[in-house]
Amino acid sequence: MIRLESILTPGRSQVNAPGGSKKRVLEFIANLIAREQPGLDAGELFEALIARERLGSTGFGNGIAIPHCRLPNCNAPISAVLRLDAPVDFDSIDGVPVDLLFVLVVPPAATDEHLELLRQIAGLLERADIRERLRGAASNEALYQTVVDELGGH
Repeated sequence: MIRLESILTPGRSQVNAPGGSKKRVLEFIANLIAREQPGLDAGELFEALIARERLGSTGFGNGIAIPHCRLPNCNAPISAVLRLDAPVDFDSIDGVPVDLLFVLVVPPAATDEHLELLRQIAGLLERADIRERLRGAASNEALYQTVVDELGGH
């Protein structure tokens, strides 16, 4: 079974990421992931994330969004976690602006893995104590470590 902590890196864990608007956040995410993944195009990734948002907001509630998409040149699932410097309106179900984002990019065929990873992320984020720890992380490394610690403990 695939584990979220195996597809997340400290480099893709960002505190005080620039907010502004949903579009700017998704652009930041696309550039962040493309920088670390040779062969992935930031423009294509941005378009795929935007296309997914058009189907319905990935705002999950409690100030959290889980932007995700399938990407043709993606060979293995990739994740990123961000805490924004200022909350952004993400059209979430509960109307609460988003400041925590878990991103998931998967190959086109990875349906089971995709669902399993979304389940792991949702399970992690439904716990208020974990959301507080993620929001309180002082550095990129601390944010990454919080995710790894929490997932490793289950």
